[in-house]
Amino acid sequence: MNIMLFHSTYGLRPAVRDAADRLRAAGHEVWTPDLFEGRTFGTVEEGMEFSDGIGKEELLKRAVLAAAPYSERGLVYAGFSLGASVAQTLALGDDRARGLLLLHGTSDIAPNAHVDELPVQLHVAEPDPFETDDWLGAWYLGMGRAGADVEVYRYAGAGHLYTDPDLPDHDAQAAEATWRVALGFLDGLRSA
Repeated sequence: MNIMLFHSTYGLRPAVRDAADRLRAAGHEVWTPDLFEGRTFGTVEEGMEFSDGIGKEELLKRAVLAAAPYSERGLVYAGFSLGASVAQTLALGDDRARGLLLLHGTSDIAPNAHVDELPVQLHVAEPDPFETDDWLGAWYLGMGRAGADVEVYRYAGAGHLYTDPDLPDHDAQAAEATWRVALGFLDGLRSA
């Protein structure tokens, strides 16, 4: 599969590069665009302030420009937290998208969004301060109305960005379970 993997609000940190390497080792081609142009942050608050300063429209513009040269190949969009939000927006707007892998985040769904049974897999902590139960329920229904085929995996007791071993949120058991399921999802897309 051809995967466009977007980083979180922390920036393009080693955990994102390691995730890309894990995906490459499983036979996928992966791109990791740097939407923050080299900046990384030690706290979510610093990253959010920087991201807010750039603005959502500019971030999406950078993401679209990064994905455009590869979109004809049929991309799987993927991302971590903020990057998942970006990935979701791009996947719902790309009729050639092959799938959507969301790690730790979701986004608003445009009222006119429509996809043809787009395979979507979400992995999120339970509870997650950024992805509350009410929000996820509404999101799930909205994705279904848009035509997506959604699977949701919740990880009790894990922190928000539990797949990043360099953050306090890290949960090794939840991270390994996430990658095992996610790699199976991607293998299923490859054989579809």
